[in-house]
Amino acid sequence: MRQFLLSAFCIIYAFSFSQENQHRSSFDVNYFKGNIALHNNDILHLIDGHPEGFILSWNKKTYGFNDWEQRFNYPDYGVSFAYQNLKNDVLGNVTSVYAHYNFYFLKRNLMFRIGQGLAYTNNPYDKENNFRNIAFGTNIMSATYLMLNYKKERIFNNFGLQTGFSLLHYSNGNVKAPNASVNSITFNLGVTYNLDEEELEYQNTLDANDRKFTEPIKYNFVFRTGINESDIVDSGQFPFYIFSAYADKRINRKSAFQLGTDVFFSNFLKELIYYRSVSFPEDDLSGNEDHKRVGIFAGHELFINKTSLVTQVGYYVYYPYDFEGRTYFRIGLKRYFSEKWFGALTLKSHGAKAEAIEFGVGLRL
Repeated sequence: MRQFLLSAFCIIYAFSFSQENQHRSSFDVNYFKGNIALHNNDILHLIDGHPEGFILSWNKKTYGFNDWEQRFNYPDYGVSFAYQNLKNDVLGNVTSVYAHYNFYFLKRNLMFRIGQGLAYTNNPYDKENNFRNIAFGTNIMSATYLMLNYKKERIFNNFGLQTGFSLLHYSNGNVKAPNASVNSITFNLGVTYNLDEEELEYQNTLDANDRKFTEPIKYNFVFRTGINESDIVDSGQFPFYIFSAYADKRINRKSAFQLGTDVFFSNFLKELIYYRSVSFPEDDLSGNEDHKRVGIFAGHELFINKTSLVTQVGYYVYYPYDFEGRTYFRIGLKRYFSEKWFGALTLKSHGAKAEAIEFGVGLRL
């Protein structure tokens, strides 16, 4: 643990001294304590304490030297390291690293942070030694955290304070069962430290008509893949393949609306159908039901520089086997490598029930 902390700190420290002159940097460290949210009755036996921990973050400030920074009210971006004691011997402790953005409101006194990264738990499910931990089926998981803070910098020299609430989420996206996941809702209190003596002047150079930006309808083609497993432990991990086609209409610099279709080839579902046909004859399944699904969806894309946040809600129009309901959701990130090509990392779920972490590549024409 000490070696990992030292390595993470050295990386952040090195980054802070390699910035261009048009940027400034800051650190903040936050202590948090709260409760595990009961989003699933199956994890009730795992909620018996008040988890606590800390989040250490390095932030690179922006001042509007790039147009996108002005459009989003001069956000920060950086990296975070978190440690959480879940106050339960079954769940153990979790360490995580994130890339994050800070967005500001109310004259920059209100900060909203969103971070996405990876987490490591020291005590995942084991059918012999830790069979009660149905929350974490793997050591490595996807991690997300949200933070809403009142923030006041430079109260005393370069030191400031921030306080508010944080949500920390850990899940392996059903890469391997079990995967009930954990959400912690916490109160946090932190100290900020600016590495530079003075701030730079915020730029305001956007044209008055900058918001009046539109594009013709664009057509997107995406291939997504990955591996996942049904909720039945040791039923096997199988690859899935998703082909998507959709149109999007960009209405301004920040937003585009989407409408399209998905075709799902989920091999875990094929195995699940066969398993239930053999093990549960009362389900009246032949075992030959089609595992393929076809959905239609509507979505929104929020453009932030070359990265964008995608949210979609879909409905299965071809649904021969009932699995978690007809409505599905997708949320994740896209990264544009050029004007036409992009990569995507998304989570598909049915409500609070994750189905898959999807890795995708796409073309926008």
